[in-house]
Amino acid sequence: MRRTFFHSFQYAWQGVVYCLKTQRNMRIHLLMAISACGLGWRLGLPAGEMAVLLLTIGLVIVAELLNTAVEKLVDLTCPHYHPLAKAAKDTAAGAVLAAAIIALAVGYYLFVPRLF
Repeated sequence: MRRTFFHSFQYAWQGVVYCLKTQRNMRIHLLMAISACGLGWRLGLPAGEMAVLLLTIGLVIVAELLNTAVEKLVDLTCPHYHPLAKAAKDTAAGAVLAAAIIALAVGYYLFVPRLF
């Protein structure tokens, strides 16, 4: 079967939808992203600052997608407990945590001076 360019996007979108359906944290990230974009629009953030906000949001979303992929792959290849499987999952989760902390710092920098 020959995969078209359109099919590649379709499969990628299925991965995003799967993550949204199965991962509570992804839904939380998406809700926070929508809220942050709305607040940025409401506060009239300049284009450059909105770009930084969107890139930061993208970082968190991509990290969560990769974390989900790592978790599912580890579960598939190692259904029993193994310290290396735990390390892989914990490291992927740590990447999401780091991205979320960066996003909080960016949000603080962009929003707090305008709100208080």
